[in-house]
Amino acid sequence: MLRDLFSSTPALWADLLDPDTEHRFVTAPSRLSELISAQAKLPEWVVIDEVQKAPKLLDLVHLEIEKRGIKFALTGSSARKLKRGGANLLAGRAYVNNLYPLTFAELASDFKLNDILRWGSLPKLYQLTEPIEKEEFLKAYVNTYLKEEILQEQLVRDAVPFRKFLPIAAQMSGKILNLNAIAHDLGVDWTTVKNYFEILEDTWLGIMLPSYHQSLRKQQLKSPKFYLFDIGVQRTLDRTIKIEEASSQMLGPLFEQFIILELHRLNDYYRLDYRFSFICTQGGLEIDLVVERPGRPSVFVEIKSSSEVKPTQLRHLSEMQKEFPEFEAICISRENQTRKVGNVLIMPWMEAFGELGIPSS
Repeated sequence: MLRDLFSSTPALWADLLDPDTEHRFVTAPSRLSELISAQAKLPEWVVIDEVQKAPKLLDLVHLEIEKRGIKFALTGSSARKLKRGGANLLAGRAYVNNLYPLTFAELASDFKLNDILRWGSLPKLYQLTEPIEKEEFLKAYVNTYLKEEILQEQLVRDAVPFRKFLPIAAQMSGKILNLNAIAHDLGVDWTTVKNYFEILEDTWLGIMLPSYHQSLRKQQLKSPKFYLFDIGVQRTLDRTIKIEEASSQMLGPLFEQFIILELHRLNDYYRLDYRFSFICTQGGLEIDLVVERPGRPSVFVEIKSSSEVKPTQLRHLSEMQKEFPEFEAICISRENQTRKVGNVLIMPWMEAFGELGIPSS
């Protein structure tokens, strides 16, 4: 993407994936200023790929911004390593843009829901045609990136429990976390498990959906839900990737994960500043999603994979909407037409995104 963006604008490049380049910049960060000074014409842009491999470079970046007004494009896969290394995070001088797997809005006519619910939407997959190619790519991604690169970046000290943790994290995707139970299965303490989930968040490999906490007159379970960042990666880790047709038991959680991930990505891309959470009370009342929208009413959302939603499936949504009438209520579904049952709108998922104020292009 950056090479395309700068194809007509001369830029100085430093790719820290190259071991020799990484070594030079780690041992002598001042080389960056030397390279800039050596250019016949001062570059307008400098691109540094995988900047977390040489955190001290950010001090030089800061200096060059202030001294010579040079603009930088810095890419990386781990903010955690920069933070742990005490790196200069360029507060007030840098805009942060997160890149996610492809959204339905980006895929447009190439989007196929059933394919997403099996393979996910990592960009590389769209260069592959055969199922075996996609499966092998996802296995390689899991084994070489998720496991080995996180270990190589020294984000965890003990490799064995972390490798065992990743399939458990995939199985927990979309569920309320019980850190003590996971810790027991891994033979570690709960703080280690908490740290593992924080690593997945900091490396953009997962998101937390917190429990809604404002003025609910019901006792809520406070642990968050966790969602792995891509369905194909999740299904590779939990070993369901070979299943071509998802059963009804699988389809519901997969569709819910798809909707949550799409909302999270598009909310970030369009800078909407929505807040997402869920409700689960000790009395058994559950709402999949609460969407808080600046300047607009908040929304209770249920996510149903059904192509025909039954009134009994809306019981919790209707109950919450009656108790909090200032909230709107939407059921996001796979139905093909919008209809209304009581105060609840049942909508096809693409139309529901528009109703929530999420752009689709």
